Amino acid sequence: MRNSLQDQLLKAGLVDAKKIKESNRASDKQKKQAGRNAAELDAQRRLAEQALRDKAEADRALAQQQNAELRQREIAAQIAQLVRHYRQPREGGDIAYNFADHGIIKKLYVSARLRDQLIRGQLVIVRAGNGYELVPVACAERIRARDGDVIVVWNTPAADQPAEDDPYKDFPIPDDLMW
Repeated sequence: MRNSLQDQLLKAGLVDAKKIKESNRASDKQKKQAGRNAAELDAQRRLAEQALRDKAEADRALAQQQNAELRQREIAAQIAQLVRHYRQPREGGDIAYNFADHGIIKKLYVSARLRDQLIRGQLVIVRAGNGYELVPVACAERIRARDGDVIVVWNTPAADQPAEDDPYKDFPIPDDLMW
């Protein structure tokens, strides 16, 4: 079925039937090729969209990793600041205090007062850089809230030990006491 323009041109003698057939074949060929190209373009578009989604996912994962590393550095800086501010001076320490850090026996030289505070659980040994520092329990609580792996030694006082200011600490309760 020809369109009216083709009929008019044929009647006017401006074109012949052979040229009209060639024109129709060319237009049909273009339509078929456009259909094929559309399928190829659609496949390429889908591949490009998938590549964009993959890149966005990789960027998100990289951003999460960088944020985690930044957070770890912030925590390490906060812990270092707490240790610097609250550390107890150990000058003149002549008593060796032995403790284990990851299965390795380490030694700190402390005074008698610091040793007693360590034993009673009033001071805590924390890892600071390449060495170790003594900090009070209040600081150790704040450090543990950020990263508990930094704390090396934290002695807890025994429940059966009388308090230092207990007036009856010299009079222990006998085990065989019957009420």
